[in-house]
Amino acid sequence: MSAEDVFTTHRGLLFRVSYDILGTIVDAEDVVQETWLRWTAADRDDIENPRAYLVRIATNQALNRLRSAKARRETYVGPWLPEPIIDEAGLQTEHVGVDPAVDVTERAARGEAISLAMLVVLETLTPSERAVFVLREVFGLSHEEVAAALDKSPASIRQMAHRAREHVQARRPRFEAPHEQRRQVTEQFLAACATGDIQALLALLAPDVTLVSDGGGIVKAARRPILGADKVSRFLMGIAEDAMKFDLRFALVNGELGFVAYDGDALRSVLLLDLVDGSIATVYVVANPEKLAHVL
Repeated sequence: MSAEDVFTTHRGLLFRVSYDILGTIVDAEDVVQETWLRWTAADRDDIENPRAYLVRIATNQALNRLRSAKARRETYVGPWLPEPIIDEAGLQTEHVGVDPAVDVTERAARGEAISLAMLVVLETLTPSERAVFVLREVFGLSHEEVAAALDKSPASIRQMAHRAREHVQARRPRFEAPHEQRRQVTEQFLAACATGDIQALLALLAPDVTLVSDGGGIVKAARRPILGADKVSRFLMGIAEDAMKFDLRFALVNGELGFVAYDGDALRSVLLLDLVDGSIATVYVVANPEKLAHVL
C-alpha cells in the first residue's frame, strides 16, 4: 500500500482525534496536514504500526496547538464555544415548521461525534488530560497505546485517565436524552419561541437552565452566560422575532439534533439544546461568523 493510501485510510481518524482535542475545525485540518507532511518525510520502513504512528503525530501536534490556544481563549470576548460540525445531509427538507425527516433522528442515533456539551466539559481539563480522555474513552486505545502516543508511562496515563474520567462524570448527566425526546423538545422549543408563548417555553426549561452564546465580540451576543429560567426565557423572547426572519432548519450538530439559521446562503447561527431529565438544562448558541465559516 502506498504512503498516500495508508494516510487516506486513517485520515478520518486523525481529524476526529485532532478536532476532539482542539474543538476547532480549521486547527484540526491543519494538524492533519502537518501529520501528512511528517508522514511523507518519515522513514516508513521502520514504522511497524502506521496507525499508531500517525495518531501519535496528530495527538502531539494537536496538544501543541491546544496549549497555545488556552492563553488566547482566556482573553476571548464572551464565552468560548467549540466550532460545531453540521451534518449537511440533514438540511435538505427539514425546515422549521416541517416535521424533521426520520433519517435525521436515525443518523443522530448512530452519531459518533462528541457532543458540543461534552466538548465544553473537555475544555475544563488540562491539555494532557483531554488528550488522554479522547484517546482512551472516545477511541478506546489501551493505556499502553496512549502512553506510547504521549511518550509517558502507562502508570501516569492510568492516573490521568482516572482524574479526567471523574472530572467529566461529575459535570455530565449520567444518562443522555433519547434522540426522539430531543427531537420532540426541540420542536416544542421552536414552536414556543415562534409564537411568543413564554409559558410554554418556561415549561421546557429547567429552573437552573443556562444560556451560553458565543459571538466572539463580532456579532451581538450575551457577554456572560445567562442563568435561570426567567432570565433565559426573556432573553429568548427578546431575540425570537429577529431570529424568525431567518431560514431555520433542523440539523445534526455534533451528532445531536439542533437547528441552524441561514440568511440566504450565509449561516448565521447554530443552536443546540442540552437536556437533563427531559428539561432543557443548557442552550448553546454559536454565532461568531469566524466559527461558522468552515463548518462541516
